[in-house]
Amino acid sequence: MATKKATTKKKPLEMLLVQSKVKEYVRGQEMMCSSDLIEALNDEIGRLLDRAVQRAQDNGRKTARASDV
Repeated sequence: MATKKATTKKKPLEMLLVQSKVKEYVRGQEMMCSSDLIEALNDEIGRLLDRAVQRAQDNGRKTARASDV
């Protein structure tokens, strides 16, 4: 069975992180947190989620699980 591939560009990723919690965590390590760290972490979370969703779909499931990460 052929799979559909999207030909449209992805829209910018919305913020998936709670910025204040990330900053609080980093400050708890006695470090400072730059805004580009937040953006990079958010992009990485988006990639992880995309892979997990794709793996679940490839396995015929509609539920992404921890094992898909």
